[in-house]
Amino acid sequence: MQCSNTYWASSVHPPGRFFTQSSHHNEDTSCPVVTLPLPSHVKSITSPSNPFVKHCFKLRHSSSYRYSHGSALVVGTTPIREIYKFQQSTQERTVETDCLLILDKAEIPEGLDDFSVRLVRVSSMVMKKLSGLQSTESVEAIALMRIPTSFFSVNDDTYEKDCRRWFQSPHRILVLDRIQDPGNLGTLLRSAMAFRWGGVFLLSGCCDPFNEKALRASRGASFQLPIVSGSWIHLETLKNEFQMKMIAGHPDSNQKRKPVSPLSQGLADSLADVPLCLVLGSEGSGLSEKSWQLCELVSIPMAGEFESLNVSVAGGIFLYMLQPQNRRV
Repeated sequence: MQCSNTYWASSVHPPGRFFTQSSHHNEDTSCPVVTLPLPSHVKSITSPSNPFVKHCFKLRHSSSYRYSHGSALVVGTTPIREIYKFQQSTQERTVETDCLLILDKAEIPEGLDDFSVRLVRVSSMVMKKLSGLQSTESVEAIALMRIPTSFFSVNDDTYEKDCRRWFQSPHRILVLDRIQDPGNLGTLLRSAMAFRWGGVFLLSGCCDPFNEKALRASRGASFQLPIVSGSWIHLETLKNEFQMKMIAGHPDSNQKRKPVSPLSQGLADSLADVPLCLVLGSEGSGLSEKSWQLCELVSIPMAGEFESLNVSVAGGIFLYMLQPQNRRV
């Protein structure tokens, strides 16, 4: 299903962007007219029962509701500030902020006070409900943001030429295979952003990158990195289009069904000029059979006796070692 300009302002969702039923939201969704359910004259909200508060609460809790409205709730000054800083550093405007919720009588947090955005003051009860935290002392701001135009959810009708629009720099792409823990997924997004990878491809079975826990762990990276949600069909299209090499993180073991190469500086140097997809599987079940079959397997050498590392820890090591060479420090 494609959302046309009939439903989305072109400055927010350009023609050709796909919002489809995916692994992130199993309920059927559509592309309704997006309107902010808050009258323009409202400057403050005190009641947790306010319809706008209920709307924001559902955005935090329901993936299908988020995608049907094209919006997400970002809790905390740090991720909001990181997103704003990123927008200042890039020429392309990929994120729109509908409003910024500030605790009643509190000062506007530093770094957010010079942005032209609608401010709404809220009571501590409202802030507690929307943040999901028992104490609001650490929550100075919450932002209602549109899902960025750098996010694509693609279906089987997507033409091959479309994959050239997914990533501006497809030299290094992180591929996540059934990563269901939002903390791990968010941390991996944050690491990919830190090491300047070109984007992230989410295969079926991954959790929603705009899930509240994923957003908290990513510190705003979900709104900064190009992210594509699709199937192996789309990933193979991307691979073939850019002649990308596929490698996957995999623990070394005595069961040699397939060769496993150790991660080393020499291996990283040999791949410096090669377009690369790095596939990471879930902690519980590891790589899917498809990933295992199609990728060259690489392990992290460990002196200890542990079989494997946490996927976000292992991912950080891979992302650092295999990052674009001119970015390595």
